[in-house]
Amino acid sequence: MRILGILCLLLTLGGCSSWLFYPERGLAFTPERANLAYRDVTLTTADGVKLHAWWLPVKAGVAVKGTVLHLHGNGGNLAAHLGGSYWLPEQGYQVLLVDYRGYGLSEGSPSLPAVFLDVDAAFKWLDRAPEVQGKPLIVLGQSLGGSLVVHYLVEHPERQRQLKALVLDGAPASYRDIGQYALSTAWLTWPLQVPLSWVVPDGDSAIKAMPYLTGVPKLIFHSLDDSIIPLSNGIRLYQAAPPPKVLQLTRGGHVQTFANPAWRTVMLRYLDDPQHFNGIRRLGELPNYPAPPNSDVDPQESPQ
Repeated sequence: MRILGILCLLLTLGGCSSWLFYPERGLAFTPERANLAYRDVTLTTADGVKLHAWWLPVKAGVAVKGTVLHLHGNGGNLAAHLGGSYWLPEQGYQVLLVDYRGYGLSEGSPSLPAVFLDVDAAFKWLDRAPEVQGKPLIVLGQSLGGSLVVHYLVEHPERQRQLKALVLDGAPASYRDIGQYALSTAWLTWPLQVPLSWVVPDGDSAIKAMPYLTGVPKLIFHSLDDSIIPLSNGIRLYQAAPPPKVLQLTRGGHVQTFANPAWRTVMLRYLDDPQHFNGIRRLGELPNYPAPPNSDVDPQESPQ
């Protein structure tokens, strides 16, 4: 979050949600730079806004295990967030990575509640895409994208039944709490953190909806080192979530989770069995994840 930007917007916009979004127009690069196959996709929202997205098919020769809808955070655009899902096609998961209105090459300007129409357009595109039919569907929501999809899924419970799993990474539990936290980190705004943060609308925050997200297994990543969305948010979301649920604490910067191959492995193993996997300590257990034939690894030995 940009402290001075938040302060100015809180003072001048009051209940406006525009302070949540920091879009960048254009695209610095495409997945081709990362040697990824892709195609450009256009989605049309219920209010007629055209959104730009990337479709990343699985790597040639790899069996399709499922589809991941990747909803990114509040800054940048597709290019800035490719790091969250570029690794999935090699592991058998095709990806739809969507830019919200006002981001990248998408039309419009972002705001709440309009952005929920963007999430809905992504789901409806997946409903029709022939590559998706009959395959498990997973949502990866990073930062703001995680909060958006939690609220959306509770407003559309039929979508919960479509999902094999929901993975959240560094998702803010409360927009108001994040506003207060951001204001508390600078001496200029520290004295005003409580009165100013209370003008932030909080009704669409994930913490309000999470107790009603009963229809899908949830994996919640949150970094101990996150300086943007403090760890307390991840813990609160986990505590509010109905089972099945997993809280996986990580290390590193905000939504830098999948830069570390260990956390990529956790997500992949979780997706093997979302109903029963309960964290990294289970990775070496024989009942869920037997060692491959002729392996020299002791299946009862926990990973280092």
